[in-house]
Amino acid sequence: MKKKILILGGGLSKERKISLNTAKQVKKILKKKYKVFQCDFDKNFINNVKKFRPDIIFNALHGRFGEDGYVQSILESLKIKYTHSGVLSSALAMDKVASKEIFKKNKIHTPKYLKYNYYDTNKKNIKKKIEKKLKFPVVIKPINEGSSVDVFICTKKNIIKNLLKLKKYKEILIEQYIGGREIQVAILGKKKLGAIELKPKRKFYDYNAKYDHRAKTEHLIPVKISQKNMKIVLSTAFKAHKLLRCRGVTRSDFKFFKNKFYLLELNTQPGMTKLSLVPEIAANVGINFIELIEWILRDASINR
Repeated sequence: MKKKILILGGGLSKERKISLNTAKQVKKILKKKYKVFQCDFDKNFINNVKKFRPDIIFNALHGRFGEDGYVQSILESLKIKYTHSGVLSSALAMDKVASKEIFKKNKIHTPKYLKYNYYDTNKKNIKKKIEKKLKFPVVIKPINEGSSVDVFICTKKNIIKNLLKLKKYKEILIEQYIGGREIQVAILGKKKLGAIELKPKRKFYDYNAKYDHRAKTEHLIPVKISQKNMKIVLSTAFKAHKLLRCRGVTRSDFKFFKNKFYLLELNTQPGMTKLSLVPEIAANVGINFIELIEWILRDASINR
């Protein structure tokens, strides 16, 4: 009898479109071997799960409510196996401040930062505070969004204007801007899967550079760095994966500047679209898409 796989896609975050794309790609490959049902994370979600009674839920959600521990806690209560990291790991990885503190305490280089609350922080003093602790330019971003949603590189001249654009968020991360090369690493369970370098035509690897084929971001694999540096970046990604107690597949985003790697963030549910990096890294080491997805399914569990 075929296993029943429920693919959870869409959701409530700004990454809904990407999530639906991931779900589409996963469904296309799985329906050849499994009984597959796709549903959205909406008011009918729990009823759909109970009606379909899946053996495993493939969590294809991205962003808030999908990879921050929220839906994971619901899936735990339903006692159904689900893919990717559990409640705590998902919450820690999604919270850029919490994860940075863990990285710092464990001697993983990460850009210096300030936490900014639009309603509590004196806007007149923020420029002085940045110049004292970080220096311009800086990067501002929501603390709990993914896929480079609402991320801006700011100078002293435009920092206030860009902060106003993020007024809707409770808290903002103001981070030291690190130049250099964009290198991303995939971890698959206990395996250091590999790395890829990105050369975006845009100012940095933002949302459009990630998901719009017209942005023409160049993907370089294998990455042209020394064996020593490759070992360092793979080991650092694996260390971060273990520190946050992640499961399944993760992707860590690094900047390589002046012969030093800076970990920007770790993603517990990387995309599985045609432009996504983890499938490309996997393919480079001989793991095709169906093998990758089936490995993720086998890794699914309850009560992480």
